[in-house]
Order: sequence, then structure tokens, then C-alpha cells
Amino acid sequence: MASIRQRGKKWHVEVYRLGIRKGKSFDTKRAAAAWAAVTEADITARHERGEYDTTGPGLRTVRDMMDRYLAEVTPSKRGVRNETARLRAFMRDPIANVSLASIAAPDIAAWRDRRLESVSSASVARDMNLMVSIFSRAVKEWHWLTANPCSGVQRPKDSPPRERRISDAEIAAICHACGFDRASDHLAVTKPQRVAVAFLFAIETAMRAGEICGLTGRDVSGSVARLDMTKNGYGRDVPLSSRALALLARLPATDGPLFDITAGTLDALFRKYRDKAMVTGLHFHDTRHEAISRLALKIDVLDLARMTGHRDIRMLMRYYHRSASDVAGQL
Repeated sequence: MASIRQRGKKWHVEVYRLGIRKGKSFDTKRAAAAWAAVTEADITARHERGEYDTTGPGLRTVRDMMDRYLAEVTPSKRGVRNETARLRAFMRDPIANVSLASIAAPDIAAWRDRRLESVSSASVARDMNLMVSIFSRAVKEWHWLTANPCSGVQRPKDSPPRERRISDAEIAAICHACGFDRASDHLAVTKPQRVAVAFLFAIETAMRAGEICGLTGRDVSGSVARLDMTKNGYGRDVPLSSRALALLARLPATDGPLFDITAGTLDALFRKYRDKAMVTGLHFHDTRHEAISRLALKIDVLDLARMTGHRDIRMLMRYYHRSASDVAGQL
């Protein structure tokens, strides 16, 4: 693909084809266009004859692009562990061996269809967002491509939002399985007990698992928890109810994170004791749905959005789930 621009009295032409970039200046636009046509044909012919160095840009693969992104971009992100795992999954797919010189929308569509056979449409949509970002970096900053091959590829439809609510009986069963007595005032000294406190605290505050696990004593001032960095990259203040403060008081004193547990451990232990309590179909993140549905009955929607960190109020609709019978009762 040729780019022709006038610079002063000269016409500068740049050709980028099959990973090869060449440029030259001419006195007239016609001469620049003619040179571009000849040069593109020459690059194509030489590429077919295999005359280019095997380490040259014409033979870079999608794997090379992802390796560079993983080394230069991913480490700067908060979700580095999750993104690394997703990139490794990309590299295990046949698309990783496709040459950047020939990558096109049909290759992306074939990769999408293969992913849909093993994961949900929502997961594939998130993977496509990452794929678009990687190709955009290769186009705009590295100049390894001239266009993003993801453009025009249809994304899978979003999965319907989860509507899982948590019953009082399920809360009691999980707390019992974790060995945590809500009625007493003993400290949560074991990890299972702190998992129970985190579970209850999430229902009370709508905070995410990572936010809860990263909370320290310095972040809590009075009845407000300050989160400097959250999933969407913005900080926020979370008001704490008397119940939330009482739960924090059940945690042993520490100079580090109050819950003294990592997000990964929290997730693993929650699933273990959820199964022990014979509660089915429940994820820890469902506490956010439950909390928002409860809080919506108590505070203004704008205050709720600030509390939960939703910069687009419409996103609250994915988390707010109240039965029609409850609304009828209120009417």
C-alpha cells in the first residue's frame, strides 16, 4: 500500500507491502505513483521467490507480535497475570503461526470460531478486545502492519448478564462451612474464616475481590475506604456501613492487607467451602450483583454509581437484579 505526500516542492512516496517498507522522493506526483506501482510488484515477486532474509520483517508472525506485546506492554498493566495467561492461549492457537504479511480478517474470524468451541461468547469478546489492542499497537507504533485485520470481524453477542441472587440460607451455609460464627465476636484468625468475612464484606460494600484483598488499614478512614486504583483505572471512595465496619473489626491486626489473603487464594478457598456448603451455581463475583441490588433500595443511583465505580450508569443494569414480585410488593 503506497502513501504519497507532498513535502515542499517534492512528492514523497512510501510503500509498505508484505512487511517491507521503502520510500523515495520525486519531482512529480505521477512519477511517485509510477515508482510505487513498480516497487510493490517487485516486493511481491521477490517475496514469492524467497529472496528476503528469513529474519526480516516480511516473515514476522503473529507470535512475534504477541511476544513483543507481552514483553513491552503487558507488564505495565494491573491485570498482568490474567493477560499473560490469555496471550499464552493465543500462542497455542494456529493463528500464532500466521505471517503478518498475510494475516487478514478471515484468519481472525477462524480463530474466533475456534475459541467459541471451548469458552463462552463473553470470554471471546474480551479476547477480541485484547487482540484488537495488540494489532493496533503493531500498526500505530511499531509499523509492522498498515491496517488492523480485526476491522470488520463480527464479535460474538454478549452473554445475558447473570441474575444470580444470594439467599440468607446460602450465606449462613457458607459461613458455617468456613467456621465463622456471625453472631459472636471472635476474630477471624484462619484463612477460611477470613474468606467468610470477605464474602460478607463484599455483599455489604459491592467491592471486588481484588479490591478487598488489597485493602489496608491506611485505606480506611472513619467510615470510608479509599481505593486509589481499581479495575477501570480510577480511584474511588467506598462508604462503609456499620455492618461493614463491624466485619473489619473481626480481622486480626496487621500492618499489611487487612484480610491477609491474595485474590487468587480467596477465589480458590471460596469455591472449596462453597462446595462444602453444597451451594451450587455461585461465584464470588455474584456478591457484587447482590450488593448492588440491595444498595439500590437504599441510596440514590448516582451515589450508587460513585460507590461501585461505574462511570456509565447503564452498566449498573448488568448488576441490578430485583424480582418483579418484589417491585409489585413495593407498588
